[in-house]
Amino acid sequence: MARERSVRVWLGAGLISFGLSLFLGMMVSRNPEPPLLLGWERASFDHSTLLAWRLTQSCYPSVLIPIGIVLVILAVLLRTWRVRILVSVASLLISWRAADFFQHFFERPRPVDWVVKHELTFSYPSSHAAIAVGFYGLWAALLYSSDLPKPVRVIGSLLLAIFAAAICWARLALGAHYFTDVLGGALLGLSAGLLCTAFVVAVFGRIAGPAGREQNRAA
Repeated sequence: MARERSVRVWLGAGLISFGLSLFLGMMVSRNPEPPLLLGWERASFDHSTLLAWRLTQSCYPSVLIPIGIVLVILAVLLRTWRVRILVSVASLLISWRAADFFQHFFERPRPVDWVVKHELTFSYPSSHAAIAVGFYGLWAALLYSSDLPKPVRVIGSLLLAIFAAAICWARLALGAHYFTDVLGGALLGLSAGLLCTAFVVAVFGRIAGPAGREQNRAA
């Protein structure tokens, strides 16, 4: 059945991404950052600091909570977007809390060099990268698969994808994380988005609302 195949694909991809994040965490918690990656990190360090700081702030509670409130209001008002919105909020919360949990689990120290703010929490995985992919990146995919006019879908999803990637870059520019922290966070956020999608497809058979073209009502 089409629905079952879709669920298996989303679920399998989410579990693979989650497993890769855990495997990378075990590797970096026992070994230093590879020298090649350290070179890339130094190349990004302390560039466009103000922009990097503004991007970093987009994943702070002071920004995410108002966005979440607006999304909940929109979910009440816009029936055809309700499921997408709920998926995105669930993925955001899971990405956020899972990153915090695994930071305490792996206990990787932060880099010694930093810009703007010295963050004292553990380093792996990057919660900003997890939120960037699990929320902003997920919205890029949700927007692209919607029924909005093609120029809006393409441009909007591209901007959101660039924004998510820029947040990941910002963490390196501020010296807040190693490259592997960012990669592990991105994998964790990706797994949250995929697993939330798998759950919704399994329960509702679709991601879009009743009028959406992505409906999958196969039984």
